[in-house]
Amino acid sequence: MISLGIIGTNWITEQFVKATDETKTFALTHVYSRTEEKAQSFIEDLGKKDISISTDLEDFFKEDFDTVYIASPNALHFSQAKLAIENGKNVIVEKPSTSTIEEFAVLDKLAHEKRVYLFEAARHIHEPIFKKIQMIVEKHQNELSGATFSYMKYSSRYDAYKDGKNPNVFTTKFSGGALYDLGVYTVYDAVVLFGQPDKVSYNAEFLASGVDGSGSLTLKYPNFDVNIIIGKTKNSYMSSEIYFGRDTLLLDNGGDINHLDWADDNKNITDVPANKSENPMDSEASEFARIMNENDTTSYDKLLKYARIVNKVLEQARTSAGLVFDADEEK
Repeated sequence: MISLGIIGTNWITEQFVKATDETKTFALTHVYSRTEEKAQSFIEDLGKKDISISTDLEDFFKEDFDTVYIASPNALHFSQAKLAIENGKNVIVEKPSTSTIEEFAVLDKLAHEKRVYLFEAARHIHEPIFKKIQMIVEKHQNELSGATFSYMKYSSRYDAYKDGKNPNVFTTKFSGGALYDLGVYTVYDAVVLFGQPDKVSYNAEFLASGVDGSGSLTLKYPNFDVNIIIGKTKNSYMSSEIYFGRDTLLLDNGGDINHLDWADDNKNITDVPANKSENPMDSEASEFARIMNENDTTSYDKLLKYARIVNKVLEQARTSAGLVFDADEEK
């Protein structure tokens, strides 16, 4: 198995480590945390032993492990991934991998120069149910006439924000907000299924902190539009849809897809059988490890291309809405 170091001791890091255990792809050997107590508690909760702990980032990257998984706040991804690559580590970084397209270009170039892998962890595009969607879109390519993707979840941190506690996910300092937290999933939907859009526009509902609490995107393609609805300040139970003229593929969600239906012109709705992993990160862990073990440059280049386009679309959306991060001012 591939030796793994992690940055971040939160729920998503725990889920990824459990996925690597289930798939027997990576072996956790090192943990970085700002405090030794948090790291030790995280390790004990996972039921693991003999894991090395670091509280200094530079010392952490000098340790002997192959790959790092980064799940820190968005604004820290760039500096941490850059330091990892400079130390010869393969990088799996949670989406979005950077705050700006310039930062992504730096990581992209550096990873190529250092001959290490740089993966953006858009886990849902690797799941069997998403592969099923790709097959359906390809089969009905000639009838494809647009899509609507919805992903709105009331954030567990929003009440804290309203109480004035200023959580990271609702600050421009840490590149927070709806677009970069939830919208990235739906942008990945569009880019993987339909390619790079010709034009991007974003109408954002701003919070007092300067980030977007919710909003709607339009991605324009030569023959159709993709409409995206996202939000962290409210819940929506609206289905997402991909249109094929008279027929429609229904997705229960644009970001966490669990079920598919097919609706025909007579309003007949039938279930589309598709597998869904219990741990949604199993598939990405398996795919990243396979690419690395087999040196599958074709699959790797495809994922890297998706990441380049997605990060470009995110920045185009921000620009159109006037959404500015602290990282923009640091250019």
